[in-house]
Parts: sequence; C-alpha cells; structure tokens
Amino acid sequence: MMWLMIIGGLIGLILGGEFLVRGSVALARKIGVSDLFIGAVLVGFGTSAPELVASLNAVGSGSAGIAVGNVLGSNVANILLVLGAAAIIYPIAANPKALARDGVFACLATIALIVLILTDGFMFRFVGIALFLALVGIIIFSFINDRKDGGQSDTAELHRDEAEVMDAHVPILIAIPMAIGGLLGIVLGAKFLIEGSVQLARLIGLSETVIGITIIAIGTSLPELVTCVMAALKKKPDVALGNVLGSNTFNVFGILGVTSTIMPFDFPLDQISVPRDLGALAISMALLMIFAFTGKRLGRWEGGILLLGYVVYLVLLLNGPS
Repeated sequence: MMWLMIIGGLIGLILGGEFLVRGSVALARKIGVSDLFIGAVLVGFGTSAPELVASLNAVGSGSAGIAVGNVLGSNVANILLVLGAAAIIYPIAANPKALARDGVFACLATIALIVLILTDGFMFRFVGIALFLALVGIIIFSFINDRKDGGQSDTAELHRDEAEVMDAHVPILIAIPMAIGGLLGIVLGAKFLIEGSVQLARLIGLSETVIGITIIAIGTSLPELVTCVMAALKKKPDVALGNVLGSNTFNVFGILGVTSTIMPFDFPLDQISVPRDLGALAISMALLMIFAFTGKRLGRWEGGILLLGYVVYLVLLLNGPS
C-alpha cells in the first residue's frame, strides 16, 4: 500500500501538472490573455503547482522537513537534472540580456533559501508575507519591463515562446476540464505521495528531509522536465532555461512564502547537511550562471556535467547522514 501511494501520487503530480499547465495556457490564449503574461506568470505558477500543494500538504501533516526538502531538492534537480537532460538533447542558447534579469531573480531566490534555512526563518509569518510580496514585485516588474519597446525585448520573446510551447492547442470546452482535472490530480497526488513518503522514511530510517529532496523533489520537478525536453525537441531550448529560472524563483518566493504565511513552521538545521545540501544548491546555481554567461549557451558536454553532478549529489545524499 505504501508503494502504491507513492507511485500513484507521483503519477497524479506528473499528469496533473501537465494537464493543469497545458489546459490553463490553452484557456488563457483562447480568451485573449497575452502570451507575455502567460509565459511570465502562468507557466511559472503552473509548473510549480505540484511543489506548492506538496509543501502545504507536508506542513499540514507535521512534516516540515518534506516541505523544505521538496523546494531545495526541486531547485537542485531543475538545474542539474532538467537543464542537463534538455541540453544533451539540444544545446540551450543563453541570451545574456534575458539571463541577466531572470538569472538575478533566481540567484536572489537561492540566497534567500539558504539564509532562511540557516536562520529557521519559516517560523515567522511576516517572513512568508515578505517572500510572497517579493514574488508579486518580481512579476509586476518583469511584466512591465517586457512590455517596453513594444514587447520586442529578448525576455519578452522568450516568454512568448514559453506560451507557445505549453499551449495544448485544444478547444476551450476541453481546456477547462483539462485544467480542473489537472488541479484535482495534483491535490490527490500530493496527498498520497506525502503519506506514502512519510511511511517510507520511517520504514527505512531516512529523514523526511532526505525523502523530500529525493522522491518528492524529483516527482514535483517532472513537469519542468517534460516541458524542457519538449522545448528542446521543438528546437526552442531557450524556453528550458527560462522555465527553470522562473520555476526556481517561484519555488522559493511563492511556495515557501505561501506555505509559511498560511502555516508558519519550525525547520531545525540538523535536518540537513549544510555542506552537502546547501552546497549543492549554491554550486548548481553557480555552474548554471558560469556555463550560460561564458559560452552564451549550455552545450551537450555542459549538460553532461550537470547530469553527472546530480548523480554525485544523489550518491552523497543516500550514503551520507540521513
């Protein structure tokens, strides 16, 4: 039953995330919402919805380690696993102008996550409110900036491509139930995955945080993986980079912001290994920035390095202190 709950939960999150994003994007385009708004806001929120529901469910169940581990692990997986796989399929162009803004936001999110974990900042509701307001500010700033120069900027074009890649091209009568069904799948999938994962952690003696960083983080990152691989196959690999940067920003400011606003929680520092886990978070972000800025793209060999880095991290994680 435990494994059925975990597998069923993962399937619910994967399919639910896909249906929610594609149904929502298709519906938004049908009713005339601009591609700029869809790419800058809707896609980022939609692909992060599994992490949000899983984190709220985890904290509500008294498993704060899963909530933090989920976001930490998802942000590491998004860079090392998702971008690594996408870059191997098709090299990812990195426009310095687009990267400069969205990359800075993702770096700030990484720094904020590290500081909050080190200071146990999730205990305070005002911190959650501040995180969420920071996300709102980022969205408004990005949207206004993208509309400058007639919406012809590099980042504006990137967000249009995101909207196009994620559009399911289905009639509105199908898009609505697709989005609703996707949301339902995420809610049920998160519930089953959290319950099964807590049982697994107790059975094999791993901490809930490690389970959050591995099983749950990989599961909630799969919508990003599917999106980025599809973008690479459609030869729009820059969408993969924009999607990951946006998702990592949403994960910290949005997911942990909303979670700690609704249900402030305590996360003792001894639930993670600071050098291993926070080191992986910082190093993965640094590698992405170095690869993207120096060569203005992520080539296949760089994607291979990212994937290898993820394998090394998982080995250290599963063989180190639990």
